[in-house]
Amino acid sequence: MSADRLLATLLRYLQSTSDQQDTPRLLGTALSLLTSLNNPLNITLLTSQLLSAPALWARPNALSSSLTFMSLFHSAAIKCHEREVADRHDHPLPLAARPHLESHLPLDQWITAVIKGADEHSSPANHALTIGGLMVGLASRHHDFMTTNLGLILRTAFVKAVNLALLETQPEDDLAHGSVVLPLNHAFTHLSDLDRAALDYDRLLPVLMSTTLHSSNGLRSAYFLGAADAELQQVSSQQFNWPSDSPSYQQVDSILKSPLISSLGPLSRLIAHTIDHVQDTWLVLSAVEDIADFSKRLGIQWRQNKLSEIDASEEAIFLHEEARTTTLPTLWRLLRSILFAIVIMLRSAVARAVGDVSLAAHKNAPHIAQATLHSLRNLSFIFTRLGNVSFSQYTFTYLTSIDILANYPTQSSTFLDSIAPSEPGQIPSHPLERNFDLFFLNTAEHFALILSPRQNEDLLLAASSPYLITAGNPNLLPIFEAAHSVTLSVFSAPQNVDLTAKHLPFYVDALFRVFPHNLSSRQFRLAFKNLIKVVSPPSRTAVAQPMLAATLLDLVHERAIQAPTAPLPPSYVPAQQTAPELESAPKSSIPDLSEQAVLVLTLIDAFPCLSLALLEEWLPLTAAAAQMISDTDMREYCKKHFWEVLVGGEMDPERSQICVRWWTSRGGQEELLTADNPAEDQFVMSGGLGEQDKIMAKL
Repeated sequence: MSADRLLATLLRYLQSTSDQQDTPRLLGTALSLLTSLNNPLNITLLTSQLLSAPALWARPNALSSSLTFMSLFHSAAIKCHEREVADRHDHPLPLAARPHLESHLPLDQWITAVIKGADEHSSPANHALTIGGLMVGLASRHHDFMTTNLGLILRTAFVKAVNLALLETQPEDDLAHGSVVLPLNHAFTHLSDLDRAALDYDRLLPVLMSTTLHSSNGLRSAYFLGAADAELQQVSSQQFNWPSDSPSYQQVDSILKSPLISSLGPLSRLIAHTIDHVQDTWLVLSAVEDIADFSKRLGIQWRQNKLSEIDASEEAIFLHEEARTTTLPTLWRLLRSILFAIVIMLRSAVARAVGDVSLAAHKNAPHIAQATLHSLRNLSFIFTRLGNVSFSQYTFTYLTSIDILANYPTQSSTFLDSIAPSEPGQIPSHPLERNFDLFFLNTAEHFALILSPRQNEDLLLAASSPYLITAGNPNLLPIFEAAHSVTLSVFSAPQNVDLTAKHLPFYVDALFRVFPHNLSSRQFRLAFKNLIKVVSPPSRTAVAQPMLAATLLDLVHERAIQAPTAPLPPSYVPAQQTAPELESAPKSSIPDLSEQAVLVLTLIDAFPCLSLALLEEWLPLTAAAAQMISDTDMREYCKKHFWEVLVGGEMDPERSQICVRWWTSRGGQEELLTADNPAEDQFVMSGGLGEQDKIMAKL
């Protein structure tokens, strides 16, 4: 059949309302004609009919149909470009790729003819699909094409089509919104800064938010989690399964493979860019609230799902193999994508709150910060699943929101009240509630300075107290460390002098109760060192309770005298967790340490934090304690660490002078070093000289 007859036949079919299954055949014929017709008027006519054909657009179609239509012009552009490049270099084409009729149109004339087909008889959203397909196709084969004059024409026409579509699309038309977002998401990287500046961001942002978070082409307002709960099946006395043939799993899988969510990363960056450039600041507030509502709904849906009751460490016990290996990993892949996308969006909103005068106003800034932190809290169960591994976008969003909110004590107190543990004073049994407790502790630590002593006690200490003695459970280790950080931050706040004196004995008792059986040497030494900092000058606690530091040192020293000398089991002193700020020697040279040796090292770690008088008192006492260690390897390791603390640079000038005086003229060297050390191996303070008979005078 000749091209003209084939064109006439196709045009007749396009004017009818054919069955849905005929669409691929019609588009295949259209692709063949688009790349073979040599009359620009016929190409314009065919394009115009494709954009308004009842056979393609009469009934609502899924967004995948829009992607297929966009791919039509994407493929046609690639084929025409490759054909022109081959002709330009005199490369013969395969027979199947040769034009069916006469010589083909030059690429620039072909593109112009296609653009002319995007006329007033069709929707601007369809124009965006057409031109977007051309842009992506040509840019994939010719990276500099978008910088040419023809590329400028395409970019200008595309931006105009997007803006017209945003202006004419009805608010409730999800398919039209998706047809605008889809080509813009794919073609956005090919737009210049000047082209992007011409976009109507104020109209674009609401469309992006509703399409991504709430439409049937996007994340469907997170209701897919609730559907999954209804289809969990109990397959044994204690095992559940989420079958892969269930409708809820098929829905999750279809969301992941949908045209928009499959490229959620670029889409989230497009939304972030739009938030950065929107003119109406109210739209930024609205977007942040929309994200907060979506995150809250997602958290509620997860809380109501039976899967949330199973800790990650217990999945092998309570989940069927199909759920562990097939369905649940797919769900977590979708949830991870959601977390990353929302963090990227919130990052731009928080950045606007910092740099925009109207958003930084007192009525807006704390609102944005609170909404952002609520969103991150509701998504914390996903973050925990990632192993609490932070990334730069999350860190900026989280810490900047805290910094903003910390400037408003009243709003900070209200926010902390709203996220405080639901069961204060006890460890909740539900994993999600423990995730919320972890988020609260990590966040509340930053607000200890601006809260009143009563709030510090009722909120922070009450929330952290049940976790202070739970280090034996590896699943609670992050919360355990967060609880200790919160407690130390409360003790460090200058307004909490009386509160510190009240609760410090209980905290010290908790430390000694969990060490060494439920607390590693690294954690004990780090906690005690920070505790000494809190009760040493220039803190107010040291002024109000000047004997606290000496009392704590006495407690450790007394326990060191009576402590067992046998090496601790490896589980108590994990070499791979040794803190570099506490262990200066290579890991391979660290011997197995006893409880006594760890306590001596704890005393040594405290030297840089002690007052001058206490330092002068405890240098000889600690040296004598090191000599008490019977095991040679442990004793020598403690001596080396003693030396490293003295000369490692942690001491200020005043403390360094005390150390030099003790070492050189008050017998410190003799107290620490045993007589059997050869002279050539002795430790010498910086600037010290060896034996006089080995010193040669210099003129």
